[in-house]
Amino acid sequence: MKANAPKRKVFNDALDVLCGEDTAVPVNGIEMLPIDSVHPFRKHPFRLYEGERLDDMVESIREHGILSPLIVWKNSGSYEMLAGHNRQNAGRLAGLTEIPVIVKRDLSEKEAYVYVIETNVIQRGFAELLPSEKAAVLAERYEKVISQGKRNDILQEIARLNDSDMGETCGHDVHKLKNRDAVGKEYGMTGRNIARYIRVNQLSQPLKERLDDGSLPLVAAVDLSYLSDEEQNVVSELAEQGRIKLDGKITRAIKDIEGEVTADRIMEFAGNRTQKKADTGRNIKLSADVYKRYFADTKPDDVAGIVEEALTAWFENREMTGAS
Repeated sequence: MKANAPKRKVFNDALDVLCGEDTAVPVNGIEMLPIDSVHPFRKHPFRLYEGERLDDMVESIREHGILSPLIVWKNSGSYEMLAGHNRQNAGRLAGLTEIPVIVKRDLSEKEAYVYVIETNVIQRGFAELLPSEKAAVLAERYEKVISQGKRNDILQEIARLNDSDMGETCGHDVHKLKNRDAVGKEYGMTGRNIARYIRVNQLSQPLKERLDDGSLPLVAAVDLSYLSDEEQNVVSELAEQGRIKLDGKITRAIKDIEGEVTADRIMEFAGNRTQKKADTGRNIKLSADVYKRYFADTKPDDVAGIVEEALTAWFENREMTGAS
């Protein structure tokens, strides 16, 4: 945008003289807006860049400006960011006061959400997303929140803005997404695992953060996704206080509680669990070599959860490959 800045300034200055006031005029569909006039999308499910990745973006913007326009949604008189949360954040850190944008006006909230999801998948790649971010992407794709024709129009526009072929760039052929198995095939995941991710998209934000940092296993997260928002908050607070450990056994028990899930009922189960050994299942032994190779730096209490996750992935891979 730097190269065009002098021309735009001359053009705008001329309009100011003629009109006697500051006037924002779109150039090739691109408008300049004050950087702080655009608010984050209210349901933005992706974390902003941090560390070296953010530093590199800030330095690039300082040197070259923002090269690709951001996409914003004018909704009820205010602007919400659809594509460009990271560029806006980096631009602010780089000292910009204005940002180049393309303004979308006639969108429903579901249509706006498609922009948010699709642009992030293109820019980051599905494999790089955090578990909660993958859940948001897969849930949006599976549910097909808007009509197919309109959705394809949005995907094609995003592809044009990125100078790319949508089919090759992100590997999404939305016509094939008829069920969770079809979605899973595109991402190299089983339909069962797709269903798990769709479920955990119902988690509260604190529990999603635990899923992302690895302290809440995926299978345990699925159990908690069936709780109400209030019940999830109770579970999250107990975990934050260190009173419970969110592994598969306790989350399954919490899910199976009849009636309202309260802190007292959860702690009653947790207390009973610590006083007696489970009388179901069988113990398995790992060789010293295997334990040293995979669990040398792992807390003993975490080993069972890791083994459960690994076995789940192994059996799902057998299911996908048709092994018997």
